[in-house]
Amino acid sequence: MRFCVDAHAIGRHLTGNEAYVRNLLNGFAALDDNSEFVAYVSAPGAEAYVPSSIETRKTSDNPFIRLGYDLSQQVRRDGADLLHVQFTAPLACPVPVVVSVHDVSFLEHPEFFTRSRRLQLQYTVKRTVNNASRVLTLSEFSRQGIARAYGLDPARIAVVPAGVSASFHPQPRQSSKAFVEGRFKVPGPFILTVGDLQPRKNQIGLIHAFEELLCAYPELPHHLMLVGKETWFAPHVHQAAKKSLVKDRIHFTDYVSEKELMELYSACEIFVFPSFYEGFGLPILEAMACGRAVACSNTSAMPEVADSAGLLFNPDSTGEIVRAMRDLLLNPELRQRMERLGQKNAAQFSWARTAQMTLEVYHEAVGEGQGTRAKKAAAVQS
Repeated sequence: MRFCVDAHAIGRHLTGNEAYVRNLLNGFAALDDNSEFVAYVSAPGAEAYVPSSIETRKTSDNPFIRLGYDLSQQVRRDGADLLHVQFTAPLACPVPVVVSVHDVSFLEHPEFFTRSRRLQLQYTVKRTVNNASRVLTLSEFSRQGIARAYGLDPARIAVVPAGVSASFHPQPRQSSKAFVEGRFKVPGPFILTVGDLQPRKNQIGLIHAFEELLCAYPELPHHLMLVGKETWFAPHVHQAAKKSLVKDRIHFTDYVSEKELMELYSACEIFVFPSFYEGFGLPILEAMACGRAVACSNTSAMPEVADSAGLLFNPDSTGEIVRAMRDLLLNPELRQRMERLGQKNAAQFSWARTAQMTLEVYHEAVGEGQGTRAKKAAAVQS
């Protein structure tokens, strides 16, 4: 079988989407399987992030050209048996499509998106899901949301959780702290959060909670580090930081490399993830894998991912965020227990398992597609 993957997100700093496809391709490369894989990339130099055993093809970096005809032509030229995409498939695809829809936040929380992005996703994802042979998603929460949104039988939607890259593992704390201090000029212990600067990540809520924490416990020497790509919403987050009474202790890094991110996880005191909505929440597992205690929101898929290894809070409640941070920072015994539980929880999520489960879905989709084509041919002959 020859399976093709739309990997245009690689090299574009698309955070979750890029991490998903890069790690999935690495997982495929490590499988003992006779299948062939082709990755379609568009960013300059993206081939360097694809395993050497997987073929790469260049597609247009213009989404209208790529989805309008370029991707379909490439699939036909490569003799593909299936195409795997994230969210949006090409307009006309000559082979079965498997689509990964990580969440339907653009439907359930349209206020988190610009109007143009929201409308684009509402149209293209609906078209793709309705025509796809199989739909993949990362959590049971997202499966139920997709089924409701598009009137699908939940059995048509496969839950295949993401994994944690082997890059994320405990490092010597002192060397990681020295790296962070040298690279990002943060002189003391810090609380870390990770996510693009956008409304649903709730960085503004975390900034307010951090200010309240330091006002209530002025003996705490901690800083707050916000790691994530600047977006259209970033000025609002920066403005909240500038207005804070503790603005000198709030730091932004913009997008960071995987190596830098691993060092940041390893160096932080605790990891806090105050998002309003997540279809999965991979940073939760990455922080746990690096041995950090995690506090995160009790909404959407986050309790499913954190399980009992994270302290949960209501992201709409500043007081609950403050209490979660306080409990982890001021209670070393609790913090160490959550660190141990977190590492055990993260160890259950591997990209090897994700790749194997995804490949099984590919084979099911191709088998059903061949059966459908055979039935149509028989009907024509009769």
